Amino acid sequence: MNQRYANSPQEVAKMNTEEIRNNFLIEDLMWHDKFSFTYSHYDRAIVGSVVPASKILELPNFDNLRSEYFLERRELGIINVGGPGEIVADDESFKINKLDAVYVGMGTKSITFKSVSQDDPAKLYLFSTPAHQSYPSALIKKEEAAPVNIGSKETANERSIYKYIYLQGKRSCQLVMGLTLLHPGSVWNTMPSHTHDRRMEAYFYFDLPSDQVVFHYMGQPQETRHLVVQNDQAILSPPWSIHSGCGTSNYGFIWAMAGENQDYADMDPVLVKDLR
Repeated sequence: MNQRYANSPQEVAKMNTEEIRNNFLIEDLMWHDKFSFTYSHYDRAIVGSVVPASKILELPNFDNLRSEYFLERRELGIINVGGPGEIVADDESFKINKLDAVYVGMGTKSITFKSVSQDDPAKLYLFSTPAHQSYPSALIKKEEAAPVNIGSKETANERSIYKYIYLQGKRSCQLVMGLTLLHPGSVWNTMPSHTHDRRMEAYFYFDLPSDQVVFHYMGQPQETRHLVVQNDQAILSPPWSIHSGCGTSNYGFIWAMAGENQDYADMDPVLVKDLR
């Protein structure tokens, strides 16, 4: 499990492109028959992935967690961006199709992942946060997460937001998770920008054509920086940072948060004209 440490706004303002990428971009996700995990010291969130292409894979434990098993003091959110799969959490089985989600509560000791077909394997994005209370594991179908449509064609940010794990949906200890789909012809996400000083956030970009990219903007509103992101890559966003992106094509992204509260609307808006 890789580790990423927290950075101050003053430190980030002085970073070059390579340093920003090394601290905030996660490139090594979605490998066949392999887990990938990055432990962030922003709210101790873990970003990960697994693609069980040819065999059943079981969630491992890691020495740096200092626990008997992965979810001894943690909870886990999973969203599938690939083919049909199955997740078994202790004695519960969940069939997970593309854009479905599974929440796994603290105290679950065994979690296995498999695909229905080797030709179209499940691609599972994982996000884990510390927990102090156990909530029941559950499957959340995409059809159950009624989308909120926002933005417009005129500003190239028409999009649908699907909320899966949040206060008014599937309850968790502190994890908040969902996804946003850009409509054809729209490329801007989360614009106008905002920060939320009480939560970190991670963005995972998917369904982006291989010859296209997303320009992800981060940093303080008056001291912005950018990262060029490709398909199946993720960004760690500090609580003090904006998190907006503009793609050369439409795409989808998973947003996941950890921190002091679970209020989805707890944001500090930034006007477009005030960005620098």
